[in-house]
Amino acid sequence: MKDIARRAGVSQSAVSFALNDRPGVSEVTRDRVRRVAEQLGWRPSTAARQLSGEGAATVGLVVARPADTLGVDSFFLQLISGIQEVLAERHLGLLFQVVEDVDAECAVYRRWWAEHRVDGVMVVDPRVDDPRPDLLDELGLPAVVTGGAPDARHPGLSVVWADDAGAMAAVVDELHALGHHRIVHIAGLPGLAHTERRIRTLRAEAERRGLTEVRSVPTDYSDAEGAAVTRRVLESGTPPTALVYDNDVMAVAGVAAATELGFSVPGDVSVVAWEDSALCRMVKPWLSALSRDTVEFGRTAARELIALLDGGPARTVQVPVPRLIERDSTGPCGGMRTHGVDVAATSTP
Repeated sequence: MKDIARRAGVSQSAVSFALNDRPGVSEVTRDRVRRVAEQLGWRPSTAARQLSGEGAATVGLVVARPADTLGVDSFFLQLISGIQEVLAERHLGLLFQVVEDVDAECAVYRRWWAEHRVDGVMVVDPRVDDPRPDLLDELGLPAVVTGGAPDARHPGLSVVWADDAGAMAAVVDELHALGHHRIVHIAGLPGLAHTERRIRTLRAEAERRGLTEVRSVPTDYSDAEGAAVTRRVLESGTPPTALVYDNDVMAVAGVAAATELGFSVPGDVSVVAWEDSALCRMVKPWLSALSRDTVEFGRTAARELIALLDGGPARTVQVPVPRLIERDSTGPCGGMRTHGVDVAATSTP
Protein backbone atom coordinates (compact mmCIF):
# COMPACT_ATOMS: atom_id res chain seq x y z
CA MET A 1 0.00 0.00 0.00
CA LYS A 2 2.91 2.35 0.71
CA ASP A 3 4.35 1.70 -2.75
CA ILE A 4 1.00 2.30 -4.46
CA ALA A 5 0.32 5.44 -2.40
CA ARG A 6 3.75 6.90 -3.15
CA ARG A 7 3.53 6.25 -6.89
CA ALA A 8 -0.11 7.44 -7.16
CA GLY A 9 0.54 10.52 -5.02
CA VAL A 10 -2.23 9.75 -2.51
CA SER A 11 -2.53 8.63 1.11
CA GLN A 12 -2.52 4.97 2.18
CA SER A 13 -6.11 5.33 3.37
CA ALA A 14 -7.11 6.50 -0.11
CA VAL A 15 -5.45 3.39 -1.55
CA SER A 16 -7.45 1.22 0.85
CA PHE A 17 -10.73 2.93 -0.10
CA ALA A 18 -9.99 2.61 -3.80
CA LEU A 19 -8.93 -1.03 -3.83
CA ASN A 20 -11.82 -2.16 -1.60
CA ASP A 21 -14.50 -0.27 -3.56
CA ARG A 22 -15.40 1.90 -0.57
CA PRO A 23 -16.59 5.51 -0.65
CA GLY A 24 -14.21 8.27 0.33
CA VAL A 25 -12.24 8.89 -2.86
CA SER A 26 -13.18 10.31 -6.25
CA GLU A 27 -13.53 8.12 -9.32
CA VAL A 28 -10.47 9.80 -10.81
CA THR A 29 -8.39 8.84 -7.76
CA ARG A 30 -9.89 5.34 -7.70
CA ASP A 31 -8.92 4.75 -11.34
CA ARG A 32 -5.40 6.12 -10.80
CA VAL A 33 -4.84 3.87 -7.77
CA ARG A 34 -6.08 0.80 -9.65
CA ARG A 35 -3.82 1.51 -12.61
CA VAL A 36 -0.79 1.84 -10.34
CA ALA A 37 -1.78 -1.34 -8.47
CA GLU A 38 -2.02 -3.19 -11.78
CA GLN A 39 1.40 -1.92 -12.86
CA LEU A 40 2.92 -3.13 -9.58
CA GLY A 41 1.26 -6.56 -9.92
CA TRP A 42 -0.87 -6.18 -6.79
CA ARG A 43 -3.51 -8.82 -6.09
CA PRO A 44 -5.93 -9.09 -3.12
CA SER A 45 -4.77 -11.45 -0.38
CA THR A 46 -7.09 -14.41 0.13
CA ALA A 47 -5.89 -14.81 3.72
CA ALA A 48 -6.65 -11.17 4.45
CA ARG A 49 -10.10 -11.48 2.88
CA GLN A 50 -10.87 -14.44 5.16
CA LEU A 51 -9.72 -12.57 8.27
CA SER A 52 -11.93 -9.61 7.37
CA GLY A 53 -14.94 -11.89 6.81
CA GLU A 54 -15.05 -11.35 3.03
CA GLY A 55 -14.82 -15.04 2.16
CA ALA A 56 -12.20 -17.32 0.66
CA ALA A 57 -12.84 -16.42 -3.01
CA THR A 58 -12.69 -20.17 -3.67
CA VAL A 59 -15.23 -22.91 -4.33
CA GLY A 60 -14.67 -26.61 -3.86
CA LEU A 61 -15.24 -29.73 -5.94
CA VAL A 62 -14.73 -33.22 -4.52
CA VAL A 63 -15.04 -36.33 -6.69
CA ALA A 64 -15.51 -39.68 -4.96
CA ARG A 65 -14.48 -42.08 -7.71
CA PRO A 66 -11.51 -44.34 -8.40
CA ALA A 67 -8.76 -41.97 -9.55
CA ASP A 68 -7.70 -44.25 -12.42
CA THR A 69 -11.14 -43.95 -14.06
CA LEU A 70 -11.15 -40.13 -14.09
CA GLY A 71 -8.18 -39.64 -16.38
CA VAL A 72 -10.04 -41.07 -19.37
CA ASP A 73 -13.48 -39.63 -18.59
CA SER A 74 -14.16 -36.80 -21.01
CA PHE A 75 -17.34 -35.79 -19.14
CA PHE A 76 -15.49 -34.54 -16.05
CA LEU A 77 -12.83 -32.75 -18.07
CA GLN A 78 -15.49 -30.83 -19.99
CA LEU A 79 -17.60 -30.19 -16.89
CA ILE A 80 -14.63 -28.73 -15.02
CA SER A 81 -13.71 -26.61 -18.04
CA GLY A 82 -17.16 -25.03 -18.00
CA ILE A 83 -17.06 -24.48 -14.23
CA GLN A 84 -13.62 -22.90 -14.34
CA GLU A 85 -14.56 -20.59 -17.22
CA VAL A 86 -17.35 -18.97 -15.20
CA LEU A 87 -15.41 -18.88 -11.93
CA ALA A 88 -12.52 -17.11 -13.65
CA GLU A 89 -14.86 -14.28 -14.68
CA ARG A 90 -15.40 -13.58 -10.96
CA HIS A 91 -11.77 -14.25 -10.01
CA LEU A 92 -12.85 -17.27 -7.96
CA GLY A 93 -10.51 -20.22 -7.50
CA LEU A 94 -11.45 -23.90 -7.74
CA LEU A 95 -10.21 -26.29 -5.04
CA PHE A 96 -10.35 -29.84 -6.44
CA GLN A 97 -9.90 -33.11 -4.59
CA VAL A 98 -10.36 -36.81 -5.42
CA VAL A 99 -11.34 -39.19 -2.60
CA GLU A 100 -12.20 -42.85 -2.25
CA ASP A 101 -15.84 -42.69 -1.16
CA VAL A 102 -18.68 -40.46 0.02
CA ASP A 103 -17.66 -40.74 3.69
CA ALA A 104 -14.26 -39.30 2.80
CA GLU A 105 -15.99 -36.59 0.75
CA CYS A 106 -18.13 -35.60 3.74
CA ALA A 107 -14.99 -35.41 5.89
CA VAL A 108 -13.46 -33.00 3.34
CA TYR A 109 -16.54 -30.76 3.52
CA ARG A 110 -16.35 -30.64 7.31
CA ARG A 111 -12.65 -29.73 7.19
CA TRP A 112 -13.12 -27.08 4.50
CA TRP A 113 -15.98 -25.53 6.49
CA ALA A 114 -14.02 -25.52 9.75
CA GLU A 115 -10.99 -23.98 8.06
CA HIS A 116 -13.04 -21.48 6.00
CA ARG A 117 -11.30 -22.82 2.89
CA VAL A 118 -14.24 -22.43 0.49
CA ASP A 119 -17.30 -20.22 0.11
CA GLY A 120 -19.38 -22.98 -1.50
CA VAL A 121 -19.09 -26.34 -3.24
CA MET A 122 -20.07 -28.11 -6.45
CA VAL A 123 -21.52 -31.58 -5.74
CA VAL A 124 -21.35 -34.26 -8.44
CA ASP A 125 -22.52 -37.86 -8.76
CA PRO A 126 -25.67 -37.69 -6.56
CA ARG A 127 -26.27 -40.97 -4.75
CA VAL A 128 -29.34 -42.91 -3.76
CA ASP A 129 -29.84 -42.10 -0.03
CA ASP A 130 -27.18 -39.40 -0.36
CA PRO A 131 -25.89 -38.03 3.00
CA ARG A 132 -24.22 -34.95 1.46
CA PRO A 133 -27.21 -32.58 1.04
CA ASP A 134 -28.20 -32.87 4.72
CA LEU A 135 -24.59 -32.35 5.79
CA LEU A 136 -24.17 -29.25 3.62
CA ASP A 137 -27.46 -27.89 4.96
CA GLU A 138 -26.24 -28.48 8.50
CA LEU A 139 -22.93 -26.70 7.79
CA GLY A 140 -24.68 -23.86 6.00
CA LEU A 141 -22.33 -24.29 3.04
CA PRO A 142 -23.90 -23.12 -0.26
CA ALA A 143 -23.85 -25.86 -2.87
CA VAL A 144 -25.02 -26.83 -6.34
CA VAL A 145 -25.79 -30.48 -7.07
CA THR A 146 -25.11 -31.36 -10.70
CA GLY A 147 -27.18 -34.24 -12.02
CA GLY A 148 -29.50 -34.24 -9.02
CA ALA A 149 -33.17 -35.15 -9.00
CA PRO A 150 -35.53 -32.31 -10.00
CA ASP A 151 -37.68 -32.84 -6.89
CA ALA A 152 -34.76 -32.50 -4.44
CA ARG A 153 -35.40 -29.76 -1.88
CA HIS A 154 -32.78 -28.35 0.46
CA PRO A 155 -32.78 -24.68 1.56
CA GLY A 156 -29.20 -23.86 0.58
CA LEU A 157 -28.73 -26.19 -2.37
CA SER A 158 -29.49 -25.55 -6.03
CA VAL A 159 -29.89 -28.44 -8.48
CA VAL A 160 -28.84 -28.56 -12.13
CA TRP A 161 -30.26 -31.69 -13.72
CA ALA A 162 -30.46 -33.52 -17.03
CA ASP A 163 -33.35 -35.76 -18.06
CA ASP A 164 -31.58 -39.14 -18.05
CA ALA A 165 -34.93 -40.92 -18.16
CA GLY A 166 -35.99 -39.08 -21.31
CA ALA A 167 -32.63 -39.75 -22.95
CA MET A 168 -32.77 -43.48 -22.21
CA ALA A 169 -36.36 -43.65 -23.51
CA ALA A 170 -35.19 -42.06 -26.78
CA VAL A 171 -32.44 -44.67 -27.14
CA VAL A 172 -34.85 -47.55 -26.53
CA ASP A 173 -37.32 -46.03 -28.99
CA GLU A 174 -34.67 -45.95 -31.71
CA LEU A 175 -33.32 -49.44 -31.06
CA HIS A 176 -36.81 -50.93 -30.88
CA ALA A 177 -37.71 -49.22 -34.17
CA LEU A 178 -34.67 -50.92 -35.71
CA GLY A 179 -36.01 -54.30 -34.57
CA HIS A 180 -33.79 -54.90 -31.55
CA HIS A 181 -35.35 -57.02 -28.80
CA ARG A 182 -32.19 -58.08 -26.96
CA ILE A 183 -30.66 -54.97 -25.40
CA VAL A 184 -27.97 -54.85 -22.71
CA HIS A 185 -27.21 -51.59 -20.90
CA ILE A 186 -23.59 -51.58 -19.72
CA ALA A 187 -24.10 -49.11 -16.91
CA GLY A 188 -21.90 -47.02 -14.66
CA LEU A 189 -21.36 -47.22 -10.92
CA PRO A 190 -24.25 -48.74 -8.96
CA GLY A 191 -25.78 -46.45 -6.37
CA LEU A 192 -25.37 -43.29 -8.44
CA ALA A 193 -28.72 -41.57 -8.86
CA HIS A 194 -28.38 -41.14 -12.63
CA THR A 195 -27.32 -44.78 -13.05
CA GLU A 196 -30.43 -45.91 -11.18
CA ARG A 197 -32.66 -43.56 -13.22
CA ARG A 198 -31.31 -45.02 -16.47
CA ILE A 199 -31.76 -48.59 -15.22
CA ARG A 200 -35.33 -47.92 -14.09
CA THR A 201 -36.22 -46.25 -17.36
CA LEU A 202 -34.77 -49.07 -19.43
CA ARG A 203 -36.76 -51.59 -17.40
CA ALA A 204 -39.98 -49.58 -17.72
CA GLU A 205 -39.55 -49.07 -21.47
CA ALA A 206 -38.86 -52.78 -21.95
CA GLU A 207 -41.95 -53.77 -19.96
CA ARG A 208 -44.08 -51.34 -21.93
CA ARG A 209 -43.01 -53.04 -25.15
CA GLY A 210 -43.12 -56.60 -23.83
CA LEU A 211 -39.36 -57.08 -24.17
CA THR A 212 -38.19 -59.76 -21.75
CA GLU A 213 -34.48 -59.91 -22.60
CA VAL A 214 -33.39 -56.39 -21.71
CA ARG A 215 -31.10 -55.78 -18.74
CA SER A 216 -28.46 -53.54 -17.17
CA VAL A 217 -25.01 -54.56 -15.92
CA PRO A 218 -23.25 -52.04 -13.59
CA THR A 219 -19.51 -51.33 -14.01
CA ASP A 220 -16.93 -48.84 -12.75
CA TYR A 221 -16.97 -46.80 -16.02
CA SER A 222 -13.51 -48.06 -16.99
CA ASP A 223 -12.47 -49.38 -20.39
CA ALA A 224 -11.32 -52.63 -18.76
CA GLU A 225 -14.72 -53.40 -17.25
CA GLY A 226 -16.50 -52.17 -20.37
CA ALA A 227 -14.56 -54.70 -22.46
CA ALA A 228 -14.92 -57.51 -19.88
CA VAL A 229 -18.70 -57.14 -19.61
CA THR A 230 -19.01 -56.92 -23.40
CA ARG A 231 -17.19 -60.22 -23.81
CA ARG A 232 -19.32 -61.84 -21.12
CA VAL A 233 -22.67 -60.86 -22.59
CA LEU A 234 -21.67 -61.60 -26.19
CA GLU A 235 -20.37 -65.05 -25.28
CA SER A 236 -23.64 -65.97 -23.59
CA GLY A 237 -26.02 -68.47 -25.20
CA THR A 238 -28.31 -65.71 -26.50
CA PRO A 239 -26.18 -62.59 -27.00
CA PRO A 240 -27.77 -59.15 -27.27
CA THR A 241 -28.24 -57.45 -30.62
CA ALA A 242 -27.75 -53.97 -29.12
CA LEU A 243 -25.45 -52.57 -26.44
CA VAL A 244 -25.89 -49.21 -24.67
CA TYR A 245 -22.81 -47.97 -22.80
CA ASP A 246 -22.90 -45.33 -20.05
CA ASN A 247 -19.85 -43.51 -21.40
CA ASP A 248 -17.75 -43.19 -24.52
CA VAL A 249 -14.69 -44.97 -23.10
CA MET A 250 -16.57 -48.18 -22.38
CA ALA A 251 -18.28 -48.04 -25.78
CA VAL A 252 -14.97 -47.82 -27.64
CA ALA A 253 -13.54 -50.67 -25.55
CA GLY A 254 -16.72 -52.65 -26.18
CA VAL A 255 -16.47 -52.30 -29.96
CA ALA A 256 -12.87 -53.58 -29.81
CA ALA A 257 -13.93 -56.54 -27.65
CA ALA A 258 -16.86 -57.40 -29.94
CA THR A 259 -14.62 -57.27 -33.01
CA GLU A 260 -12.06 -59.56 -31.36
CA LEU A 261 -14.86 -62.08 -30.78
CA GLY A 262 -15.83 -61.96 -34.45
CA PHE A 263 -18.96 -59.83 -34.05
CA SER A 264 -19.63 -57.18 -36.66
CA VAL A 265 -20.79 -53.69 -35.60
CA PRO A 266 -23.57 -52.99 -36.50
CA GLY A 267 -24.20 -56.16 -38.52
CA ASP A 268 -24.36 -58.45 -35.48
CA VAL A 269 -24.66 -55.93 -32.66
CA SER A 270 -25.53 -52.22 -32.58
CA VAL A 271 -23.69 -49.90 -30.18
CA VAL A 272 -24.75 -46.62 -28.54
CA ALA A 273 -22.50 -44.49 -26.30
CA TRP A 274 -24.07 -42.26 -23.65
CA GLU A 275 -21.49 -39.44 -23.90
CA ASP A 276 -20.52 -38.15 -27.33
CA SER A 277 -16.87 -37.13 -27.73
CA ALA A 278 -13.99 -37.19 -30.18
CA LEU A 279 -13.44 -40.83 -29.19
CA CYS A 280 -16.75 -41.74 -30.81
CA ARG A 281 -15.40 -40.45 -34.12
CA MET A 282 -11.96 -42.04 -33.82
CA VAL A 283 -13.10 -45.66 -34.17
CA LYS A 284 -14.65 -47.57 -37.03
CA PRO A 285 -17.53 -47.60 -37.28
CA TRP A 286 -18.22 -44.14 -35.85
CA LEU A 287 -20.37 -44.52 -32.76
CA SER A 288 -23.96 -43.42 -32.40
CA ALA A 289 -24.05 -41.39 -29.19
CA LEU A 290 -26.10 -39.20 -26.89
CA SER A 291 -24.78 -35.68 -27.23
CA ARG A 292 -25.03 -32.75 -24.84
CA ASP A 293 -23.06 -29.59 -24.20
CA THR A 294 -21.18 -30.71 -21.10
CA VAL A 295 -19.10 -27.53 -20.96
CA GLU A 296 -22.33 -25.50 -20.80
CA PHE A 297 -23.56 -27.91 -18.11
CA GLY A 298 -20.53 -26.85 -16.06
CA ARG A 299 -21.09 -23.18 -16.82
CA THR A 300 -24.71 -23.43 -15.68
CA ALA A 301 -23.74 -25.12 -12.42
CA ALA A 302 -21.08 -22.49 -11.71
CA ARG A 303 -23.50 -19.63 -12.43
CA GLU A 304 -26.03 -21.13 -10.02
CA LEU A 305 -23.41 -21.41 -7.28
CA ILE A 306 -22.33 -17.80 -7.81
CA ALA A 307 -26.00 -16.77 -7.56
CA LEU A 308 -26.19 -18.52 -4.18
CA LEU A 309 -22.99 -16.83 -3.02
CA ASP A 310 -24.53 -13.50 -4.01
CA GLY A 311 -27.47 -14.20 -1.71
CA GLY A 312 -29.93 -15.58 -4.26
CA PRO A 313 -32.44 -18.37 -3.52
CA ALA A 314 -31.84 -22.05 -4.21
CA ARG A 315 -33.17 -23.07 -7.62
CA THR A 316 -33.72 -26.14 -9.78
CA VAL A 317 -32.50 -25.73 -13.35
CA GLN A 318 -32.88 -28.24 -16.18
CA VAL A 319 -30.35 -28.43 -19.00
CA PRO A 320 -31.42 -29.67 -22.47
CA VAL A 321 -32.14 -33.38 -22.86
CA PRO A 322 -29.19 -35.22 -24.47
CA ARG A 323 -30.02 -35.94 -28.11
CA LEU A 324 -29.21 -39.12 -29.96
CA ILE A 325 -26.84 -38.68 -32.89
CA GLU A 326 -27.13 -41.67 -35.20
CA ARG A 327 -23.91 -42.78 -36.84
CA ASP A 328 -22.59 -46.02 -38.30
CA SER A 329 -22.64 -48.20 -35.16
CA THR A 330 -26.43 -48.69 -35.15
CA GLY A 331 -28.52 -50.40 -37.75
CA PRO A 332 -31.44 -52.79 -38.30
CA CYS A 333 -31.38 -56.01 -36.34
CA GLY A 334 -30.19 -58.45 -38.97
CA GLY A 335 -29.45 -61.57 -37.01
CA MET A 336 -27.92 -63.02 -33.88
CA ARG A 337 -25.53 -65.76 -32.89
CA THR A 338 -26.25 -68.65 -30.59
CA HIS A 339 -23.21 -70.70 -29.55
CA GLY A 340 -21.33 -69.48 -32.62
CA VAL A 341 -24.10 -70.34 -35.10
CA ASP A 342 -25.98 -67.58 -36.97
CA VAL A 343 -29.74 -67.78 -36.64
CA ALA A 344 -32.47 -65.76 -38.32
CA ALA A 345 -33.46 -62.43 -36.92
CA THR A 346 -37.04 -63.66 -36.87
CA SER A 347 -36.31 -66.13 -34.07
CA THR A 348 -38.40 -65.62 -30.94
CA PRO A 349 -36.59 -63.06 -28.71
